[in-house]
Amino acid sequence: MTLWDDLVGQPEAVATLSRAATGDGMTHAWLLTGPPGSGRSTAAKAFAAALQCPDAGCGECHECRTALSGAHADVTLVATEHVHLRAEDVRPLVALAQQRPSAGRWRVVVVEDADRLNDTSGNLLLKAIEEPPARTVWLLCAPGPDDVLVTIRSRCRQVGLRVPPVRAVAELLERRDGIDPATAAFAARASGSHVGVALRLARDEDARTRRREVLRLPGSLRGAGGAVLAAGQLVEVAQQEARAATEERNAQERDELLAALGAQGLRTLPPAVRSQVRKLEENQKRRATRAQRDVLDRSLTDLLSLFRDVLVVQLGAGVELTNAEMADEIERLAAGSPPEGTLHRMDAIAQARSRVAANVAPLLALEALMVQLCPTGR
Repeated sequence: MTLWDDLVGQPEAVATLSRAATGDGMTHAWLLTGPPGSGRSTAAKAFAAALQCPDAGCGECHECRTALSGAHADVTLVATEHVHLRAEDVRPLVALAQQRPSAGRWRVVVVEDADRLNDTSGNLLLKAIEEPPARTVWLLCAPGPDDVLVTIRSRCRQVGLRVPPVRAVAELLERRDGIDPATAAFAARASGSHVGVALRLARDEDARTRRREVLRLPGSLRGAGGAVLAAGQLVEVAQQEARAATEERNAQERDELLAALGAQGLRTLPPAVRSQVRKLEENQKRRATRAQRDVLDRSLTDLLSLFRDVLVVQLGAGVELTNAEMADEIERLAAGSPPEGTLHRMDAIAQARSRVAANVAPLLALEALMVQLCPTGR
């Protein structure tokens, strides 16, 4: 076992980070970038463990195990479930970064969603990176360099990750998670080599069913009325999945808060308690909004993979289809429009993703998309 076993298809990044852990090219701030599923967070956690390890990453010692599990006292992992990393999320990190390591070689702060920093929180973090203590290391993760404030980006050493090969992801699912080869191959291909999504598809039949339903939508569209209904269906599915993912946790958090405040079982909550409950509910609402957006973005990514396959067939490219199990439907869609029409639809999907990410009402963004996906939508 090594620290880097779960980071598949990234030999250049592993070599760079491994050398830095030994002191070769080490610096106080790093920016790890790569597309979703490339393993940014996995790389950051492995690097954090290597920095704490006396042997620069043996993978077996107490420091390596605790850093990887998130239990190391000097490794702080930060990920937001909200739309943005807010100033109140960053201030404690800035204060923590000023402290010397309590037990390890470095104090390491991993920010998994550096692309979600807004101007205020980003400027707070910038000041901490500009004046780093001697034994503090910042590891920031983002999809691309342009997703991070340029002033932060310019002060970090950048390491780029790429989309791992499908075969490498399938082998990881087989080796690490015990997934059978056929299911692992399907999940790796259908996820676009996104390791987390591939694991969910491999293990969750409901996830596979939802994906099939999304991919069947373009072939079922008949006019503007059908497009509006299809958009509503997609949004409803996203809302249901977001609720399913957060409902139980929300209830547990509320019960724990009331118990901590000594208000469990009270019919009428005191004003101070009501204020705390409202704040919790606001945070939970923000978390649900992000969960819904993430589900919608995944659905749009699946649709993009479908039309990529349609274009492959239309151009006779002779490469493997992402959705090979839908070959007949892909052939039918390919025969129904020219390649230019397929490119138009792919552009429309990319625009819908941008709109949803920019906080446009999901239903409006998807209605506009579905109209353009109709056979008459040119």
